[in-house]
Order: sequence, then structure tokens, then C-alpha cells
Amino acid sequence: MHYQLIEDQKSLNNLCEQLVKAKVLAIDTEFVRTRTLYAKLGLLQVCDGEQLALIDPLAIDDLAPFWALLTNENITKVLHACSEDLEVFLTAGNCKPVNLIDSQIMMSFLGHGLSLGYAAMVKHFTDIELDKSESRTDWTKRPLTEKQLDYASADVDHLFDIYPKLLAEITQAGFLAYAQIETQSMIDKKFTPIIESEMYLNIKMNWRLNPKQLNLLKYLASWRFQQAKKRDLPLGFVAKDHTLMALAQSNPESVNAMLTLEGVETLDIRHKGKAMLAVLSQAEQAEVSSYPDKIDRLDEYPGYKQIFKKLKTFLITASEQQGLAIENVASKKQINQFLTWQFDLNDARNSSAKVDLITGWRYELFGQTLLDFAQQGFE
Repeated sequence: MHYQLIEDQKSLNNLCEQLVKAKVLAIDTEFVRTRTLYAKLGLLQVCDGEQLALIDPLAIDDLAPFWALLTNENITKVLHACSEDLEVFLTAGNCKPVNLIDSQIMMSFLGHGLSLGYAAMVKHFTDIELDKSESRTDWTKRPLTEKQLDYASADVDHLFDIYPKLLAEITQAGFLAYAQIETQSMIDKKFTPIIESEMYLNIKMNWRLNPKQLNLLKYLASWRFQQAKKRDLPLGFVAKDHTLMALAQSNPESVNAMLTLEGVETLDIRHKGKAMLAVLSQAEQAEVSSYPDKIDRLDEYPGYKQIFKKLKTFLITASEQQGLAIENVASKKQINQFLTWQFDLNDARNSSAKVDLITGWRYELFGQTLLDFAQQGFE
């Protein structure tokens, strides 16, 4: 289908007035994210089966009419592998979509693995080989070439045509509701505000630190995130994880002392040494009672390996009984999340985070049996 390029406000308003009547919209975004914390939106693609439009967000001041389509509950929006698209909707439009479904998640419930690419899905349904040579394009550069625009239009053209077949297959298999819930879960996670004071929990090897060192790491990680937001830089461009870990471990008293530490990135110290010294000094003022607790490692829990094995075997059986692949039901991370909750490590029972294996459709399928199994000591 031939595309129309939308480059002014009036054309966008007219387009969205027509698209609001659609039952289904295939949507995609093109963006650049190499040296920034937030992805830079370069192009929006949308297709309703009758028209295919490429919207230039750099040429249009107000994208509100487009965001209104995303939040219109009467229109089904279908995207493929939409995790990063969701971040773009959040940062560019503060727009949390409703009635959206991810075709990659739908394909996973039909046995195609968790991360089937768009081109592979198109090949599966249509036998068309897509040209992916423009995937490394800088979508914020203008003008975009004919080849780039053709590439971008293909991302929604085929998606719109494939969706009815995909919908029919997953409905027949009985997994449509699960795919909808999984998509919604991804949306909810992406739109959950980041808690700055918990950023240190994402830093690898944090379990090596004692409470005083963890407090230093907490302050450093929070400062780094604030800097990254302020300057729109990736976290690692402000300071590397291993630099923060080394500083938290040693609590040096001067920039020169920082430079002698094993594991620090010299450039981090040269550019941000004084600032990080001030952060360490501020952290030192904190009350001991406010220090984080030492982090317990799940893999050091008595019998962890055997318990993990038994639990995975239980889940494989539960999956097979429902005609599902284990990767759809439980990843290693989700199994570990459940065990951390079960053993109440790091105060997990008081966390507000949902435990995937005992919520939603998973709970309906095997949740109570799983809790009973755990209650009996995984025997």
C-alpha cells in the first residue's frame, strides 16, 4: 500500500479525524537512542487498511491528535515488540495506550518463541522477505530517503494484513486473553514511575556490600540517575556501575584516592570525581538507622539449586497440560522472583511488586497448586 507523508498540523488533524473511525490500527515508531537516556522519536507509522501514513514528529508541533488514538478504547492498536515503542509514547507524549496488543507476544503463545522478529513473522505468514537494510538509519536526520520511507511503511503495511490471521489463530488456541494480559502487564511496568532511592538495587554485585556501603551506593545511584535525567544521557555516560561500586566499597576521601581504586573508570573520576566526592560526603550524614539492609543472595539460600530444579519441573508439567511452552509461563527471572517472595528474602513479602507466577492468568492455571507445592517444601 502506498503511504502518505504527514508533515504539517492540518494534515495530521485531518488524518486523525479519519483514523478515529477505525476498528484496528497497526502502529510502529522509528527512533534513535544511542547517546541519550530517552529515545528520540523520528517517525510514527500508522495503517488502518485503507490508508497508510508516515507522520513526521519533527515537523509537527502538536501530536495530541495521534496520542488520542492511542488512548481511544474503541480502537484496537497492534504493535510488534512494543517495549521500546511504549517508552517513546511515555517520553514523547506522556501517553499510556489502552486496548493495545503486541503481535510478538501473540506469536509467542502460538509456539514461536519469546522474541520472534517482525521480518520472521512476515515471512511466516506471507513468505515475503523484508529488506532490513535501513534498520540502522538515523531517523532524526532530514530529509529521509525514499528507501527509508518505504522501509518504515512496510512495518505497518504487513502488520495490518497479518493481524486478522494471527487473531483467528490465537483465539482458536484459547490464548487471546493471556496475550492481552501479558501486553497490559508490559505497559503497566513501563509506566510505573522509577523510584530513585531504589536505583542501587539494579547494580550488579551489590550483595557484596555491607549496609554502610550500600547506603553510599544508594546515594551515588540516585545522584547518577538525576544527572542522567537532567542532561538526557545514558546512565553509563554519567558514571559506570563498576565506578559506583568501587567508590561505595572504599569511600575515598579525595579525587586522587579515587584514581587509585581498582575497578574505577578513570574518565568518570576526571569528569565527575568532585561531584561524587560531595555525594559520598552527603551520604555520610545519613542516620545509621536509614541504611539499607544487607542484600541476601537467592542462590545462597539452603538447597536453592534443588528447589529451583523441582519448581521448574513442576512448571514445565503445568505448562504442557495447558498446551503452552515453559518460556511463556515462567522465565528464570520469574521463578527466582517467586522463590525470593516465598523465602521472604530482602523483605520481599512487603514489596508492592506483583509476583508474576501467582497473579493473573498464571494464578488461574496453577497458582493455588504452586502455593500448596511450596507450602509442602517443594516435595
